[in-house]
Amino acid sequence: MLYYLSFLVIVLAISISLRMLFAPHKIKGKLVSVENFLFLALVYGTVMIGFGLIYYLLDLKGYTVLADGSTYKEYSSLRRMETSMYFSAVTLFSVGYGDIAPIGIGRIIAVVQALIGYTIPAAFVARAVLDSDK
Repeated sequence: MLYYLSFLVIVLAISISLRMLFAPHKIKGKLVSVENFLFLALVYGTVMIGFGLIYYLLDLKGYTVLADGSTYKEYSSLRRMETSMYFSAVTLFSVGYGDIAPIGIGRIIAVVQALIGYTIPAAFVARAVLDSDK
């Protein structure tokens, strides 16, 4: 039960963070400001941590979602969390070093995360330009 509740809370946090990006009148002032930078960093951080936790929770449930060329299942829980967060970051920022690969349902999740990673800067710029015109 805790697994499903955790999963739901994570998806909700990611959704709320992305909704803030698209909500009108949330970005105010200059196009380039510390406030806007922190807002963008918060959105990226929420999405990165959220997806990292999704990979980790699926791994805890027994689904193989990531493979790194070694005996990933023999890693400690902390090391598996670290690997999930790292994979989430390189996927979100479209770096994709190739040292860790998604497997099974992890591929679908990685595609959704990469799409969100491409969308965030475009939405941020569009929102900043639209708010500056008002």
